[in-house]
Amino acid sequence: MKQIKKIFSTLFVTASLLSFSQVTFGAKANVIYQTGDPTWENIKNGTVEAYEDKGKNNVGYNAGISLKIDTPLGIFIQPELYYTTFSKEFTVDGTNTNTTIKVKNNRADLPVLVGYNVLGKTLGIYAGPVASYNLSTDNQYNDFKENATKEFTLGYQFGAQVTISKLVVSARYEGAFSNDQRKFINTNTSSSIDEIRYDNRPSLLMFGVGLNF
Repeated sequence: MKQIKKIFSTLFVTASLLSFSQVTFGAKANVIYQTGDPTWENIKNGTVEAYEDKGKNNVGYNAGISLKIDTPLGIFIQPELYYTTFSKEFTVDGTNTNTTIKVKNNRADLPVLVGYNVLGKTLGIYAGPVASYNLSTDNQYNDFKENATKEFTLGYQFGAQVTISKLVVSARYEGAFSNDQRKFINTNTSSSIDEIRYDNRPSLLMFGVGLNF
């Protein structure tokens, strides 16, 4: 009986909060830099490399929509849906020569963020999981045919955003709970490398702007 009362009490409080919640719909876009652990040194090095390489290997972008649900307690829930694209090159040592593979990432990303409004609704901090589905699984790079073995991966994000009127400026970090697993099969039978395995999900740093409606 006590457990039932607790359940109903929780549902009542949740329903009360949602009834007084404010819902904001928006569109967002981010520039993406590949990085390592979320340290200042890695962030600085990643930005310098992106500038020197002119985005060849570690710059991408995403764009999508967001829904921000503000509660009277200052806590907000922010589910988002993005199309994300970036690529990464890596080199494998062979018997006679080195082989470079370009891994293309075209994903549908679904972050579900929980945050807190620090300065009214001007500054907000947030964190939460992000589910990713790989949309490109059969790319061809030179003689290598891609065969993705894991299309769904899970990561996490944390960051902050500043809202001025309807304009939203944000910065966030993305790490990985699980890796993107792929095989690259060599279609050239005369090569010394038959198959290359890729097991990685790069950490990302995102800077973005958005517009609330």
